[in-house]
Amino acid sequence: MSRPIDLALGLLDHQVVDCEGRRCGKVDDLELAGVRDGRPVVAELLVGRRRTVHVPWDAVAKVDSAVHLKVRAAELRLGRGDDRVRPWFARLPLS
Repeated sequence: MSRPIDLALGLLDHQVVDCEGRRCGKVDDLELAGVRDGRPVVAELLVGRRRTVHVPWDAVAKVDSAVHLKVRAAELRLGRGDDRVRPWFARLPLS
């Protein structure tokens, strides 16, 4: 059974974390379904600004201080920017 939440406080700008604990973006916007019927529900989370990724609501495991996913970030094409720059940071000397 689902419980009602305040979408602005409960989802927007929350960190998205995949099933392996990897932070992979923030919730920037929402796609709602059922608005015309008067029974709106979240259909998708929109993550990313320039290259928006549509995360289906059924990929969400739970919502607390973050939005936790049931799947790995790569399955949804999340965290691609991090993957591109990771090799550069791996070569930096640690002081």
